[in-house]
Amino acid sequence: MKMMTRLMGAAVIAASALSSAPLQAEGTLVIASSQVPRHLNGAVQSGIATAVPSTQIFASPLRYDENWEPQPYLAESWTVSDDGLSVTLNLVKNATFHDGTPVTSEDVAFSIMTIKENHPFKSMFAPVEAIETPDTHTAVIKLSNPHPALLLALSPALAPILPKHIYGDGQDVKAHPANAAPIGSGPFMLSEFTPGEAIVLKKNPNFFIEGRPMLDEIIIRIINDPSALLIAMENGEADVYPFMAGSQEIKRLSEADHLNVTNEGYAAVGPINWLAFNTKSPKLSDVRVRQAISYAVDRDFITKALHRGVSTPQRSPIIESSPFFDAAAVTAYDVDLEKAKALMAEAGFGDGMELTVDYIPGPAEQQKSIAEYLKSQLAKIGIDVTVRAAPDFPTWAGRVGGHDFELTMDVVFNWGDPVIGVHRTYLTDNIRQGVIWSNTQSYSNARVDEILAQAAIEGDFAKRKALYSEFQALVTQDVPIYYINATPYHTAYKKDLVNAPMGIWGTMHPMDQVHWAK
Repeated sequence: MKMMTRLMGAAVIAASALSSAPLQAEGTLVIASSQVPRHLNGAVQSGIATAVPSTQIFASPLRYDENWEPQPYLAESWTVSDDGLSVTLNLVKNATFHDGTPVTSEDVAFSIMTIKENHPFKSMFAPVEAIETPDTHTAVIKLSNPHPALLLALSPALAPILPKHIYGDGQDVKAHPANAAPIGSGPFMLSEFTPGEAIVLKKNPNFFIEGRPMLDEIIIRIINDPSALLIAMENGEADVYPFMAGSQEIKRLSEADHLNVTNEGYAAVGPINWLAFNTKSPKLSDVRVRQAISYAVDRDFITKALHRGVSTPQRSPIIESSPFFDAAAVTAYDVDLEKAKALMAEAGFGDGMELTVDYIPGPAEQQKSIAEYLKSQLAKIGIDVTVRAAPDFPTWAGRVGGHDFELTMDVVFNWGDPVIGVHRTYLTDNIRQGVIWSNTQSYSNARVDEILAQAAIEGDFAKRKALYSEFQALVTQDVPIYYINATPYHTAYKKDLVNAPMGIWGTMHPMDQVHWAK
């Protein structure tokens, strides 16, 4: 066995929400957010809205520092077998859930298997065959094949450890009442959750890491009005605003003397803004229609004009900053209206068609503005587009997860490694009704399935890169998705905040070391 014991790193990350009170008590962090969580259990729900509070409430086996190195968390050490088919987690012995129940290996085993069965990222723990629990503080993960991203998948936003004594009662974990009032073993405990309005987290006085957390309280309050959110940051009513992507808000808050604005903290996120096609729609099942729409959209206009240059073009399912991106493999679909019209005619839609496009409410410049641009741009090739708004995120997610859409704007993360964040969108066996950020496009290509299965177990980087090059070539030819831009996430935070969100997971990381200089 190869020992991989790590010392706890010092890097920590902040979170996301908004307060109405102009004055904050000492030890309180107010986070501004437009993200509306459906619930707070990150074991069965991905996305910013859930991950930010979930990573405070629940602890995970490992956490990662700013150098992409795994660090101890619930697991004080771990070993990986020489054949890569077994990972042993040696748990800390003083961790308890917020109700006082000790955290044991049974909780770890239950949680990982629950995530495997219920999380949108089906490929994340696919090789996990079983988890043995030889004693109270040892969990042995047994794999069917080596998993190059397993340790990364044990991060806070991806592997929250649930209390088996609460979630193991036979109820559907995705609809469990505890999701709205979760009990974890993380640095903060849920005090209040008012859906669509506020999340209040209080310090866990029995947290298993001595001297932490360093804050007394985190308030996450959701503000749907972008102007009100910016005013709160400018007036000092809110302390942190993460996942900020609009060019005007980035510029405006950069001018505030009491704030720092940074694009650091998103290295592992890999956010891609894209236009997704429901490939089961009779109008969109013909690849020529999808290609026609792709040739009609001008991503350079979007990034340079609509986004005022803060966004960079994205041409691939793999974020272009990744070492697995291959520019030579992708079909970029540079704008060509004549070619688009010819493809529409070949597909039998020379007289045009009608389509509806949805978008995520909230980040208007990255979502609504592009949807409205599509209406005018696609009219040039005979497509009459109706822009369909949603009153809130859960409504949009219900439509898309339920496959009740034709076109939709979306933001989807690579999550550090393709096997975690990319595979889920394209695997045939991940077409799952009612699960957002699965294969909601209903895309199916047998060769893509084969390639991704091989890439998920390949340990040699060069061979893995070659597999992902073929994958990118096939997917951009089939175009179940038109890739637009890398989302330009920034974080604004008060200058006297110590240990602000600079790590690889940004604010989707425990905030046990965040504190005020004063």
